This record gives sequence, C-alpha cells and structure tokens, in this order.
Amino acid sequence: MNRKFFGTDGIRGRTNRAPMTAQMAQRVGQAAGAYFLRGDHRHRVVIGKDTRLSGYMMETALISGFTSVGMDVVMVGPVPTPAVAMLTRSMRADLGVMISASHNPYVDNGIKLFGPDGYKLSDEAEAEIERLIEGEPELVDAALIGRSRKIEDARGRYIHFAKSTFPEELRLDGLKVVVDCANGAAYHVAPDALWELGAEVVSIGVSPNGLNINDGCGSTAPALLQARVVEEQAHIGIALDGDADRVIIVDEKGQIVDGDQLMALIALFRAKRGLLEGDGVVATVMSNLGLERFLIQNGLELVRTKVGDRHVLEAMRSGGYNVGGEQSGHIILSDYSTTGDGLIAALQVLACLVEEGRPASEVLHQFDPLPQLLRNVRFQGGQPLDAEAVKSAIAAAERRLDGSGRLVIRKSGTEPLIRVMAEGEDERVVEEVVESICEAVKAA
Repeated sequence: MNRKFFGTDGIRGRTNRAPMTAQMAQRVGQAAGAYFLRGDHRHRVVIGKDTRLSGYMMETALISGFTSVGMDVVMVGPVPTPAVAMLTRSMRADLGVMISASHNPYVDNGIKLFGPDGYKLSDEAEAEIERLIEGEPELVDAALIGRSRKIEDARGRYIHFAKSTFPEELRLDGLKVVVDCANGAAYHVAPDALWELGAEVVSIGVSPNGLNINDGCGSTAPALLQARVVEEQAHIGIALDGDADRVIIVDEKGQIVDGDQLMALIALFRAKRGLLEGDGVVATVMSNLGLERFLIQNGLELVRTKVGDRHVLEAMRSGGYNVGGEQSGHIILSDYSTTGDGLIAALQVLACLVEEGRPASEVLHQFDPLPQLLRNVRFQGGQPLDAEAVKSAIAAAERRLDGSGRLVIRKSGTEPLIRVMAEGEDERVVEEVVESICEAVKAA
C-alpha cells in the first residue's frame, strides 16, 4: 500500500519542512479527529511528546486541529511513547498522539497515532486519515469546539504501571544501575521507577534543553553509558532512546547487549516458567541468525517479519505470541504493553539478573551471534534499488552467501537511506558483499 505521509512509524521528517510543518500537524489533528469522532459521547485525545524544542509548536498545532473538529485534548507533557499508549487506554480516550522522532536528532520530529485500544493504527486507518488530510476539514460550530487541558499526574501513572510489571517478590536492593535517558522523554520516569524499586541509580542524559535529545547519548550512542558503567563499577547499564520505546543494555564490563540477546533471555526465562505463549519469539528479518539457532536449540521458534515494530506486533497478535521485538531494542511484551517499551523490557531483564544472582556478563549473553554488518547509504532521490547495477550486485552477493548466511537490503521508512545488511559464517565474505552493494548504490 503506497502512503504519501505515513512511514513505518507514523509521520516523520525535518521540522519546518514538509511534511513536518505546523500546518501539517493541524491537518493531521483535523483528519485524525474526524476519523475517530464516533458516537455521541464527548470525544478525547491524549497528546504526549518528547523533549524536542519543536514539540511545543507541533503540540499547539495538533491541539488547534483536534479542537476545531470538536475533540477535547488532554496534554500529558514529556512522557515515553508507551506511556501515551497506556494512558490512551486507561483514560478511555478515542485517540492517542505521541510527538516524537524517536532516535532521530532534534531537528526532526514526528507524529505517532494510537487507537482507543492503545495499538498503533492499521494501514487502512492511516490510508483513510491521509485521504482526510488532503480534503477539506469539516469544522464544527463554535459551541462545539473542543477544550484542552493538561494533567500533572501522567508521569506518576506511568511509573506506577511500569513498576507493576516487576515481580512483586523481587527488589533491586543492592544493585547499582546506570541509566541513560538520551535527554529524552524518560528523563524523569526511568530513574524514578528504578530508584523506587530499590536500585542505586546513576542517571545520565537527564538534562534536556530542547536541542540535545539523542546527542551523543542514549541507545543509538551507547559509548557514554559503557564508559560510565565501568567508571561507576555498576552492575548494569540501561540506555533508552528519545521516546523510550527501545532499550540497549550494557553489562558490568561495558559490553553492549542488543535486542536479540534480550529477547533470547526473556523468552528462555519465561519458557522455563510456562509463561511464554506461542512457544517462540517474533522478530524482524534484521535479527541475527544466532538468535534463530539458539531458540531452535531450546525447542522454540523464531517468526520473522518485515522491519518495524508494528509488523512484529501484528504477527504476535495473529499468532498468539507474547514476546517479540527488534535487534535495535524495540522489545514488545504484550502481557504488559501494546507497543515497544524500553523501561518495561529493562525491568524484565533486571528481574532475570536478580533471580540468577550472577554478573550481567554471564546472564545476558545467551548466544554467540554470527558476524553481521549493517551499513547505511544516504541518497538524494530516485529509486537506487531499481538500478540494474544494484540488482546485479545483490544477485552476486546472494550467490556468495548461499547456504551460509543472509542478505537484507531495504529502503528506510523514516530517513532517505538504503540499509544494507549481511551476515554469515565468514566475516570477510560478509564485509565484501556489503561493500560491493553499498558501492553500487552510491554509483546509482
């Protein structure tokens, strides 16, 4: 399905450039508001945001759009994306909106939409909202214009919810945890939740100024966390991204533990206790072949989907699975959340660590990953993957990897990038095939 505005995770782009303008945000509010005006009750939308400077502008424009079509607005301020999903359900709202560009730099922003059930919208719903965006909005009479208000306890509600997912019989007493909040949406809630559960907390990336979100910190830049964990002699480190829907862990030695290892740990932990539904895990085509082999060795399966946590969630719901995610650290635990939640995933990892009573380096590294290499090639326009030279390079690479590895090439849904990933038994071959394809894409 071709979509004009929505990508793999809502609408996203550079702020003040189409489509991420105040005018577009207002039209999104009008279109999404009109789409969810059903029944004769007082309609409500929950709006959250991360810490980007442009969040104020986008929030104001969205409020203008929603209220102009008769929908009331509840502003919850800077909170994680999964908090918006949770609050949308718990407050019986008709719609939830998160203003965030996730792991992107501050110059970008985005709009993510959640239905009344707390799940991201279907392709069909997004297509209909796009149609409404391009049409003329149906504005309500003056007496029916919506109202807007801000609630002050949204963070407290989410902290209470996140803590409720941690096993009641366990505590984090005696555990020293470094948490990097990427100067983003979780800069209050993550340190507070960990401290209230008993941990000694060292917080970094908790001084947002509107311009420093994801800037040399967070899950996409874990070097700061790695160094701090070793310096503090902490037991574990937790890195969230700008909207806290993904997490990367660092063990006590400063080694990175990615989403594949976390899914392996959580799945095996749950399977041993009879809590793993579907006897398997759902992950994307980007997850390492080592994860698949590990799960098979333990009598479990790996179901692969297209890239994007919404595709993972769709497969989880249709197949009856309760653990899924992405190598990048989007972990979905459907017993608790309707979307990826970095803090809740981290709490499950901490529960495993407490129960095992062993160092993180021993507990978290479940399997040896196959050599894997991912490179991004930025392009200015056109369709480089349709070029004959690129197709030829891909075919040659597939022949070299046949039977000993995998190749995944795709266009990013959020940035003008071609992502080239290969993995296999021979690291040298992996590097050579990735390089050959990247060079072909650059030439195209």
